[in-house]
Amino acid sequence: MSLAARDITIGYDKKTISEHLSLEIPAGRFTAIIGPNACGKSTLLRALSRLIKPVTGEVLLDGKDIHGRPAKEVARRLGLLPQSSIAPDGISVAELVARGRFPHQKLIRQWSAADEAAVVGAMAATGVTELSGELVDTLSGGQRQRVWVAMVLAQQTPIVLLDEPTTFLDIAHQIELLELCVRLNRDQDTTMVAVLHDLNQAARYADHLVVMKSGEIVAQGDPREVMTADLVERVFGLGCRIIDDPETHTPMVIPRSSLG
Repeated sequence: MSLAARDITIGYDKKTISEHLSLEIPAGRFTAIIGPNACGKSTLLRALSRLIKPVTGEVLLDGKDIHGRPAKEVARRLGLLPQSSIAPDGISVAELVARGRFPHQKLIRQWSAADEAAVVGAMAATGVTELSGELVDTLSGGQRQRVWVAMVLAQQTPIVLLDEPTTFLDIAHQIELLELCVRLNRDQDTTMVAVLHDLNQAARYADHLVVMKSGEIVAQGDPREVMTADLVERVFGLGCRIIDDPETHTPMVIPRSSLG
């Protein structure tokens, strides 16, 4: 299962965010897209997920233009957690997670044991099983975020795109979610792509980084090669030291202080 952008120009209304952008998502890897605010990370992810159509160029899913394929067919191959999601009024956690199975439904196909297992497994993996009967709109921001992640996992796609998935989550749940992404990648060969803000989390959990600035891709590759003090200062304007994470031996950014 492959996903790529070929010479795309993307933006909103009449505002161009990125021009002539090309990117190949490594299959079977965990890719983190990082960069300063408003650099085009989420716009790129939205283009890869078929939410926005490039002005020029094309996004290719398995070598075919993603916009030329039926929406349900795309949804069986590619799952998306957008930056903000709104649940229908009065819907329970279990009902929302079950909607992740919609792409697998057919007119004559009833709810199956496989569907039930996918939903139960997704809720267990994200720690929301005990919330199954609760209404989504009564949950905290962090709980809602985990429920949306569960819905995407229940979709059981070979490619999963996550736009700032750790938003609203406390640090413990951030780590749980990112480690879940790693397990899905390693155990099920799921291609994971996440927009992340925390550089140390990106370097620790992803095995491929894409670094953006001002709508352009300025670096990509293995975190051990990409995450340098020079790159962090050039892209983020932050002076720093790079040391080994004592737990994972991945690059860790230590900001320099002006306080003395």
